Amino acid sequence: MKNQKLFSKDFTLVVIGQIVSLFGNATVRFALPLYLLNLTGSSALYGTVTACAFLPAILLSPVGGMVADRVNKRNIMVALDFFTAAVILGFTLLMGGGHLILLLTVTLMLLYGIAGAYQPSVQASIPALVGQERSMEANSVINAVSSLASLIGPVLGGMLYSAYGLEPVLWVCMVCFVLSAVMEIFIRIPFQSQAREGGVLRTVRADFAQSARFIWKDRPVIGKALLAVCGINLFLSAMIVVALPYLVTEVLDFEAAQANRLYGFAQGALAAGGLAGGIGAGIFAKRLEVRKAGNLITACAVCVFPIGAALLLSSSAMAAYVVLTLCCFAVMVFSTMFSVQMMSFTQTETPQNLIGKVIAVILTVSMCAQPLGNALYGVLFQVCGGTEYIPVFFSGAVSLAIALGAGKVFRRL
Repeated sequence: MKNQKLFSKDFTLVVIGQIVSLFGNATVRFALPLYLLNLTGSSALYGTVTACAFLPAILLSPVGGMVADRVNKRNIMVALDFFTAAVILGFTLLMGGGHLILLLTVTLMLLYGIAGAYQPSVQASIPALVGQERSMEANSVINAVSSLASLIGPVLGGMLYSAYGLEPVLWVCMVCFVLSAVMEIFIRIPFQSQAREGGVLRTVRADFAQSARFIWKDRPVIGKALLAVCGINLFLSAMIVVALPYLVTEVLDFEAAQANRLYGFAQGALAAGGLAGGIGAGIFAKRLEVRKAGNLITACAVCVFPIGAALLLSSSAMAAYVVLTLCCFAVMVFSTMFSVQMMSFTQTETPQNLIGKVIAVILTVSMCAQPLGNALYGVLFQVCGGTEYIPVFFSGAVSLAIALGAGKVFRRL
C-alpha cells in the first residue's frame, strides 16, 4: 500500500466522473435558485427555499454513509447520478405548469438530498483506492476537481442562462449526469461486506451511535472541530450563500441580464478560490499542521469585513462587486484548505470500517447549521434593506469570535 500510485485507473475514473457530475451539479444548483430570485426578487423567500433544500441532505447524509460502508460505493454513485438526471428531466417537463415555486423547492430538496447521500461514498472510497498514506493528496485532488467544476459550471451556466433561459441549462446538466453514471460503471472499488445487526432501523441506530461515540469520546478533537465548522456554516457560509446572489442581482445597480452574468462570474470566483485552496492544500500538505488550523478559519472571518466596508462606503456598484468577489475568493481559498486538512485528519484517525459512517455524521451535523443560517440571513437582508452592510459586519464579528475560540482548541494538540 505504501508504494501505491495516486492516479491508478480506478481513482482516475473517479476523478473524471466527479468533474462531469459536479459540473452538472454546480450548474443546476446555480441556475434554479437564480431563476427563483429573478421571479420573486425576495431574499426572504430565497433564504427559506434554500434552507428547505438543505433538510433532505441533512437527513440522508448519515444514511449515505452507513450505506457506503455496507454496499459497493461504485453502485451508489452510478444509481444516484442516473436518479439525478431523472429528477432534472421531471422538472423540465413540469416547469410549464402551475405551482412553480413549490416545484422548484421540491426539486432543490431532491438534488441536495441526493448530493448528501452521494458525497460519503466518494469520500469513503478514497482510502480504499489510494491508501491512507496518500489521502491528503487524494483529498486535495478531489477538492480541486470539485472547485474546477464549480468554477466552470456557474460561469458557463450564467452565460447560457442569461442568453437562452433556464431550459437549455437543464438539458446540459442531464447529459452530464448520464455521462458520469456510465463512466462510473467501470470503476472497481475494493469492498468488504459487513454484517447487519438486526433490522434496518436497529442497524442505523447502532451505526450512528458507534460513529457519534468515536467522534465525541474516542477522538474528541474531531468533535470540537465539528462544532467550529457548524458555527462558521451558520454565521459565515450562510451569509455568503444568501448575500452573493441577492446583492449582485437585487441590490447593486446592474441591469438584469448583466447582473445574472456577473453573479455567474462571482460564483466562478468562489469556485476558483476553492480550486486554489485545494491545490494549495496538496502542495503544502506536509506543512499543514492541525494545531495551526485555527489560523485558516480566522483568515476566513477577516475577509468578510471589507465586504461590509464596500457596501457602506462605496458609491460604485462595480467597485462594491469587485470587493465582494475578491473577498469571497479569499474566503474559499482558506476554507478549502481547512476542509482538506480536517477531512484528511479524520480519514487517517478513523478505522477503515467506520470511515463512511463517521464522515456522514460529520457532514450531517455540519450541514444542520446551514439551513438555519440561510433562513436567518434571508430575513436579515430583507429587514436591513438599504443597510445591507449590517448583516455582513455581524457575520464577520461572530465568525471571528468562533475562529479565535477554535484556534485555542487546535493549539492544544
